[in-house]
Amino acid sequence: METRRFGRTGHMSTIAIFGAAAFSEISQEDADQVMEQIIEAGINHIDVAPGYRQAEMRIGPWMPRERGRFFLGCKTQERTKEGAWNQMQESLKRLQTEAFDLYQFHAVTTMAELDAITMKGGALEAVEEARRQGLTKFIGITGHGVDAPKIYLEALRRFDFDTVLFPLNFVQMANPEYRKYAEELIAECKAKDVGTMVIKFITKGPWGEKQHTATTWYEPFEDMETIQKGVNFALSYDVTGLCTAADTRILPLVLQACENFRRLNSDEIEAMIKSGEQYEPLFA
Repeated sequence: METRRFGRTGHMSTIAIFGAAAFSEISQEDADQVMEQIIEAGINHIDVAPGYRQAEMRIGPWMPRERGRFFLGCKTQERTKEGAWNQMQESLKRLQTEAFDLYQFHAVTTMAELDAITMKGGALEAVEEARRQGLTKFIGITGHGVDAPKIYLEALRRFDFDTVLFPLNFVQMANPEYRKYAEELIAECKAKDVGTMVIKFITKGPWGEKQHTATTWYEPFEDMETIQKGVNFALSYDVTGLCTAADTRILPLVLQACENFRRLNSDEIEAMIKSGEQYEPLFA
């Protein structure tokens, strides 16, 4: 599988980054089978969070043996210094590791949350201290929502974040304002050598009243042809990789699509964005 440099971290991450949200509701036995699958696929980067329920506990037993195989990123939704520090210590214990490669502020979806993190006594102070103590090498910011790219542009003005994670798919990019800020964010990350991860790349739209057929909180495209198109679209931008969807049934299709990735030209990108206008975007 193709690898790309994860910004200034220098890590050559596989373009498929395992999104451990898929372990939110899964037995250890089933999680072990998935871990074998991602190792077989050559994935070398994991993204996990305490907000993903039992995911840390499912990955933890693998870390004493396989920690060196993976670039390990974790997150916090705590916004205060004390809260973030305490949550990091709990995650380290559950994941059975002494340090993270990357620690991120999770689900920052409003400017008010960004203010809380970066103010005096905010969570950023805890993570900077953790980096001084060797508990994490790098610091990042993540989230979703229609304002995500705009918020992370502001975040990069306030602090020299090493990585950013945000949604990118051809349906959402049919929103002209979202596209404007998303493309500006990608360019800014490239200029500052910030690693970029993408989520929601196979999002069809909100579930609404439909019956859920996947464990993702949005309705995903589930056919191989459209998954391939979604992967090709997102990875044709100057990003590091995609955090795989939170559904173990869809995971093999995403891995296959990443292995068969083909970069789109500008006309193909425009055509996909045009086709996205027929769907309801997840973030309106």
